Amino acid sequence: MPTPPRSTNTVRFEVFEVDLRAQELYKSGRKVKLQVQPFQVLAMLLEQPGEMVTREEMQKRLWPADTFVDFDHSLNTAIKKLRQALGDDKRKPRFVETLPKRGYRFLASVKKTATNSTSTEKQIAAPVAAKEAAASPWVGSVARLACEDGHPFAVLATDAPTAAERQKLDAANDDVGLSLLIAAQKLIMVPHGTPVRILEVEQTHSRCQGRILEGEHYGKTALLPVKLLAEAPELNKVHGPRKWNLKK
Repeated sequence: MPTPPRSTNTVRFEVFEVDLRAQELYKSGRKVKLQVQPFQVLAMLLEQPGEMVTREEMQKRLWPADTFVDFDHSLNTAIKKLRQALGDDKRKPRFVETLPKRGYRFLASVKKTATNSTSTEKQIAAPVAAKEAAASPWVGSVARLACEDGHPFAVLATDAPTAAERQKLDAANDDVGLSLLIAAQKLIMVPHGTPVRILEVEQTHSRCQGRILEGEHYGKTALLPVKLLAEAPELNKVHGPRKWNLKK
């Protein structure tokens, strides 16, 4: 039997469902194979359905400046694979429209849904009170990762069980165990300065859940210590120039 996606971050259009958290695409409940870069392109298009996403925006967010690739070839290949997965026709598109030399636009009507969560997702959400999350002025804001002591990367857990396991491994100085978590992408290495959208804030205000908005791990969610977040220009527009009280 087909297994439908189970996530609170599901987007639907026609017979398709997109699980943004798991980075999975389903057609009529059946999983459709789609590689990472084509999925990331789809996620960007679904952020702004009906609006053009420029090639420059895609390059900036999905292929950072320090990534040495043939961008035009990589993007064209990603779009081609995305269309194949969707059964779309470049000449008569139902989903992905090409705007020559400018960018792409998602044509279908998009609906965000809230389906049943998996037990792991419930564990992530458990420390967060709905009232607290709704009241926090940080939720929905975009901040940037500010690594400590000049480190170029921060190592982040993708969920609460992994964060707890990492604490045990750190205490035991178990570098092999940490390496295995990184290899399994349960711990991910995110560069300094990466923008993240804040989704939930724990009651203690020491940690939050955020979505990564740029680079190799675009679209994934991770648990972020609040002390590693710096205020971004986008927040200044809402709250005015200020510093976050990271010790709150």
